[in-house]
Amino acid sequence: MEKRTAILGLLLLIAGSSCRAQGNITVYITKSGAKYHLSQCSSLRNSRLAIPLADAVKSGYEPCALCKPPVLSGGAAGGSGNSPAGAAAISGGLYRVNAAGISRSGEADLSRLLQAEAVDSVDGDTIRVRITGPPAGIKAVETIRLIGVDTPETVHPRREVEAFGKEASDFTKARLLGKTVYLAFDWDLRDRYGRLLAYVYTPDQGCHNAQLIRQGYGHAYTRFSFHFLEEFRALEREARAGRRGLWALQEAEKAAPL
Repeated sequence: MEKRTAILGLLLLIAGSSCRAQGNITVYITKSGAKYHLSQCSSLRNSRLAIPLADAVKSGYEPCALCKPPVLSGGAAGGSGNSPAGAAAISGGLYRVNAAGISRSGEADLSRLLQAEAVDSVDGDTIRVRITGPPAGIKAVETIRLIGVDTPETVHPRREVEAFGKEASDFTKARLLGKTVYLAFDWDLRDRYGRLLAYVYTPDQGCHNAQLIRQGYGHAYTRFSFHFLEEFRALEREARAGRRGLWALQEAEKAAPL
């Protein structure tokens, strides 16, 4: 019996060493992608970041279906194989403002929010972020639709670029791109397109959703209810009264001779 136990222990030790070695294999990710790749993969044309396989799995990246990089067997990243939910779950869950006992966007506790890096700006009210160690149900790279704000379109497939859309997009890029941001959530986690719905915060500027409305780069999007709806409506009224941003443009268009 003792001999059998010793043999079993030796086999487990060998298997564990093999898993750790496998986890140290170098794979590659792109700055805004959600997959990990082999070095020769064509998906790495725009950027490549070297990362250990175990870290890629732990951060929620999935193997590329094109170049078919190795997958972990036996959970070398601390979970079960390539399951982001098992390997990357964090304690505490998601910070939801509707359940946090706050009434205004500025009262959110940044220390409890989900930290991410803004890696791309789609337009004024939509960004892409990379999350290290995402919790269950969240991917390593997510498209974020900002809750409660709508900015003029710049990338709609069936619409031309709308007035003040570029300014709103540039404002979001300048404030968020390449920076650490913090995500808070509300009743609904995703929209019908699968985008993550969030309030996006920075330590120096607070809630970016609110800033877009306050500075006149967008209006309160009240088609769907959200926790800070009345606050965002009030911010829009203030921006209109102060003729900020797109509201100044509208006033100028009204005053222009026919």
